[in-house]
Amino acid sequence: MPHQVLQTRRFARVYKKLLPGLQGAVDQAVESIAQDPSLGERKKGDLAQLWVYKFKIGSQLYLLGYTRDDQVRLVMLEALGSHENFYRDTKRQTR
Repeated sequence: MPHQVLQTRRFARVYKKLLPGLQGAVDQAVESIAQDPSLGERKKGDLAQLWVYKFKIGSQLYLLGYTRDDQVRLVMLEALGSHENFYRDTKRQTR
């Protein structure tokens, strides 16, 4: 049984600005995470609560940041972006 997926407003704003082809690739990544939230890599330090799932669209590497609560089977989509400055921007926005 897949986890329930919710998204933050920040994630929704970035997702809304993507081209339709890119949105489809993100939807597939979200579906993969909903089925198995342990696919991502747990971060350390300031972003210890964040899990990051990496996937490629064409030749561009994208990162999808999420938090998860296995007790209630919930995945919260937090951030989405290209690898460039992803961690810096995410750290800045979670303060």
